Amino acid sequence: MEEVLLKKLRELIGWQTGDGIFCPGGSISNMFAMNLARYRRYPDCKQKGLWALPKLVAFTSLECHYSIQKAAAFLGIGTDNVVLVQVDDRGKIIPEELEKEICDAKSQDRVPFLVSATSGTTVLGAFDPLNEIATVCKKHGLWLHVDATWGGSALFSRQHRSLLNGIERADSVSWNAHKMLATGLQCAAFLLKDKSDLLKQCHSASASYLFQTDKCYDISYDTGDKSIQCGRKVDCLKFWLMWKANGTEGLEKRVDRAFSLAKYLVEEIKKREGFHLVMEPEFVNLCFWFIPPSLRGKEKCDGYWERLGKVAPVIKERMVKKGSMMVGYQPHGSKVNFFRQIVVNPSTTEDDMNFFLDEIEKLGHDL
Repeated sequence: MEEVLLKKLRELIGWQTGDGIFCPGGSISNMFAMNLARYRRYPDCKQKGLWALPKLVAFTSLECHYSIQKAAAFLGIGTDNVVLVQVDDRGKIIPEELEKEICDAKSQDRVPFLVSATSGTTVLGAFDPLNEIATVCKKHGLWLHVDATWGGSALFSRQHRSLLNGIERADSVSWNAHKMLATGLQCAAFLLKDKSDLLKQCHSASASYLFQTDKCYDISYDTGDKSIQCGRKVDCLKFWLMWKANGTEGLEKRVDRAFSLAKYLVEEIKKREGFHLVMEPEFVNLCFWFIPPSLRGKEKCDGYWERLGKVAPVIKERMVKKGSMMVGYQPHGSKVNFFRQIVVNPSTTEDDMNFFLDEIEKLGHDL
């Protein structure tokens, strides 16, 4: 089941061959990518450790998932050696800034080895320009990883897969089915274009009491040595069953429905007084402020933004204590707290979207 699923996911990316394994979450998938990128460049590091390495540096965007920095810390590369590249006003990495940072690192006798792009950032839902990034990586000989843990499922949709144009040029991809496809937690795939058994070479310990070479069956099914784990849960099973039950077209409809409902919610937000989008979404992350009556029309008054930043936490507290619903909020850069609604549940309806906005109005009207 695992091999069948990995093959199907690679085909959606655009790879006819490759490798992969299911991981305990996208954070581990991203760490695998960093470890493999380092091993491909310096295979001696497996035996000799950090003593055999120059000062390595990885590149990702300011909007990256925090697991990229955690991976660098865990692998001994260090968070100071993860360069956070500037993004544009929509949260997408700027390729020209990426190349500038790579050249700067080389001039300081540091060794670039990895670029981690993001397809579907956590807050804004931004998709990095993969073709342009891939061209930079090819020019400088760098491993390109795409963290598509959130946005990867858009590849199921013929209408929306263009968000990930260029992903076929990546060396590795992280993709979580437990996010947009709503497979039960956890269900995270790490996918590789490489077909030279790099994953096993990097991670294997060749324990003779587990991975005997003279078994009575095809030992290519003994995939455990590709992982840093020993025991693994059968995470592929729930995804395999869901895909069999819904079919590829059914999963495409699930993705398209999420986009459609997100669009509906955007239009409703625009109709209502007191709701203001942080930006037009390109994915299913809807970021907006609710402006209570007491603050409307006072955008130019002193203290406006400070007061607005206190609105979302209070409404969140009220909804939690009431038990009516749950929605996240956060500040972002210079922007004060705003709500972030993620529309993915396949059971959600337009009535639910209306209730969501009505409830925020009721909970925040007196603020």
